[in-house]
Amino acid sequence: MTIVVTGATGQLGHLVIEALLRRGAAPQDVVATGRDEAKLAPLAALGVRTAVADYADPASLRTALEGATKVLLISGSEVGQRVAQHGNVIDAAKDAGVELIAYTSIPKADTNAMLLAGEHRATEELITASGLPHTFLRNSWYLENYLPQIPTYLEHGVVGAAGEGRISGATRADFADAAAAALLADDSAGRVHELGGESFTLGELAAAVSEASGRDVTYTEVPGDQLVEILAGAGLPRPFAEVLADADAGIARGELEVTTGDLERLIGRRPTSYREAVAEAVSALAPSAS
Repeated sequence: MTIVVTGATGQLGHLVIEALLRRGAAPQDVVATGRDEAKLAPLAALGVRTAVADYADPASLRTALEGATKVLLISGSEVGQRVAQHGNVIDAAKDAGVELIAYTSIPKADTNAMLLAGEHRATEELITASGLPHTFLRNSWYLENYLPQIPTYLEHGVVGAAGEGRISGATRADFADAAAAALLADDSAGRVHELGGESFTLGELAAAVSEASGRDVTYTEVPGDQLVEILAGAGLPRPFAEVLADADAGIARGELEVTTGDLERLIGRRPTSYREAVAEAVSALAPSAS
């Protein structure tokens, strides 16, 4: 069996490779692909095979996926181009005759109204139309979407437009472990995994930062258009700020709350909670910042 992980040089992909090996995959049976050969070197050091492949280069994908049994398509980072790029991977997987293609998607992709969900939904539709056996790994928010902002939270508090909406976040490592488990399972074809950990509101996130740091950290709710201005004023490109504000609106609607328990079942353990992740991130800060 040969398992190909696309986009393996990214933060999630590297963790998937490590999880596959930890779960018993033979290094020679794992192929890590990425655009940058230099970034593939640390993965090669783990003993896995590597291949340079670009989502925008169909020829490189066909070469990388040749002989593949299973493929993990990790969603690309180029918003607006992802459907066409993912389509190239799907076509290469079909040409290779893979037995399973797994895709990292978003919760409730078939009904989710968030701007970010559109390309995921379209990709799922392409995979279904391809006729390939498949599984969808519908990941909720990475806790790492919030953890790097803790110094800002300590200074200014948490600001958002998510109301009392709940986020079933988990660490990248937990989502990566779930992907590895699904790839190694014999019964993954046809499954849709709605994946998320312990849920929290942004207010509860602020309270967790406050508890871990011993400082008063509060959550301030603002209208979505005001959040766009705040984020743009902080230096984010306006289109990205608009996507983030839209994501908060989706959170308020419950788009990122997952109650299936699929993540815990797949990885065979309790996912890292947001409180644990926040406490670890705060403890890692310099003493002057905590």
